[in-house]
Amino acid sequence: MSMAVVGLLAGMALGFAGYFGGFGAFVLVAALGAIGFVAGRFLDGDLEPGYFFRTRNGDRYDRYDRRG
Repeated sequence: MSMAVVGLLAGMALGFAGYFGGFGAFVLVAALGAIGFVAGRFLDGDLEPGYFFRTRNGDRYDRYDRRG
């Protein structure tokens, strides 16, 4: 399924939630959709938990090699 079709379905779901359930339902569907998207990326192997839970060790550019 192409990303355009996925976007179309997500937009339709948000539209129906907003129309029939009001703004609260719209926000709930959007939040659950975002959580589902991130969970799907984890399951596909595109994301790793370390991307979100990385510690900062002072300098903002720690990940770059300073020797070169």
